[in-house]
Amino acid sequence: MNLDDTIVAISTPPGRGGIGIIRIAGSDAKKIALPMLRLQHVLEPGRAIFGDLIDPCDAGAPRLSDQAGTAGRSAANRIDEVVVTFFAKPHSYTTDDIIEISAHGSPVVLHHVVEIALAGGARLAEPGEFTMRAFLNGRIDLTQAEAVRDLIDSQTLYQAKIASQQLEGALSHRLQPIKKNLIELIAALEAGIDFAEDDISIMSATAITRRTAAIRRPLENLAQSFTYGKIVHQGLTLAIIGRPNVGKSSLFNQLVERERAIVTASPGTTRDLVTETVAIGGIPVRLIDTAGIRQALDEAESIGIRKSLEALADADLILIVLDSSQNIAGEDRELLNHATGRSAILVENKMDLGSLQKSITDTTLARVRTSATTGEGIAGLRSEIIRHICGDSAAQIETGFLTSVRHQSLVRDSLAGLQSANIAAENRIPHEMLLLDLYSALRSLDEITGATTTDDILNLIFSTFCIGK
Repeated sequence: MNLDDTIVAISTPPGRGGIGIIRIAGSDAKKIALPMLRLQHVLEPGRAIFGDLIDPCDAGAPRLSDQAGTAGRSAANRIDEVVVTFFAKPHSYTTDDIIEISAHGSPVVLHHVVEIALAGGARLAEPGEFTMRAFLNGRIDLTQAEAVRDLIDSQTLYQAKIASQQLEGALSHRLQPIKKNLIELIAALEAGIDFAEDDISIMSATAITRRTAAIRRPLENLAQSFTYGKIVHQGLTLAIIGRPNVGKSSLFNQLVERERAIVTASPGTTRDLVTETVAIGGIPVRLIDTAGIRQALDEAESIGIRKSLEALADADLILIVLDSSQNIAGEDRELLNHATGRSAILVENKMDLGSLQKSITDTTLARVRTSATTGEGIAGLRSEIIRHICGDSAAQIETGFLTSVRHQSLVRDSLAGLQSANIAAENRIPHEMLLLDLYSALRSLDEITGATTTDDILNLIFSTFCIGK
């Protein structure tokens, strides 16, 4: 794409609405926009101006309304009432001149504005081109550009908060001191090689390993944050399993907070998987209500049970539901065996009807007592789910953690480079060779923020954006 072009796109979602925004960015933005506008005031940077959208082919239409002599002609020539905002370079999203025209959200009107802009010399923006220009022009780094997409795609307020922190540069700020220390180590080694004749001391192997260890520690902590960051970004799947009639569907409805699954007193009501996505602790959680696990009575139930076991195998977290008013059954033991080594919570449901006549003592699973009928214990169950999602140290991971597989892979590559450099120092490998590993570690960190990123990676990232973003 040519960054010198003036581009145009509709920046609001497709469809009808109260407001629709057309964004024009580039050196000719004002030249293209002004012929289609009749404004009540002269266009000024950072000021919203009320005016009319008119047909630029009408040569006799006045461009600046005097609110007196042109009232009749204004009504005849006007297509729509608009609010126009001008952002002068470099104080704009892309650092170009930007004109934003806010019209009524009629697809006909919005597309007409785009057609006028195209006829005036603009080019239709590619997906993500506004944000790519912001990155290429140095207004934001690559982590911030990716955060724009994450903010748009947020399903919960917590996801939006995290994306907003990333947009402010939280991850970049966390990487800065790591990169600074790495660059200082590289500079010290380069100086020892280039100016050895000037009595510049050569760094000892012990000093190198000490400094690489100091760089690795915060980078390892950052890598570990991906476990939580991935869940924040993508959400997780939670399967509710148990014998028939232990209250799985009622529990599902309590977590969903509406009557989503059919509940009857007859065992085996649920034959197929019922799914719903809810926010628990700000994390999108895909709940799956499964068919009761027992010896199937017919083919339909057999298929439902098979799907339940598949959901159990694929779930990130499992709720094993027991009927606290009944003795432990063989199916309960079998489900506990299925959960061995998995992230699971034991839910003793129907606490309003009594306690387990024979308690389970040979399990280390976290337990929560609930009543899906009365709602008692549901708040505690939500808290336990959040604890399993976030872990005990989640409160310490507030900003600047990894949420992208791309970032995680690059951090691992950087750690591998540092480890190789450490081994080279211990084996007294010449510094010229050791520096290759350190430069490799630095390049991986640069690729996170976009300091050294190939066009293929950029195109892959920005192709996932919508047009107009």
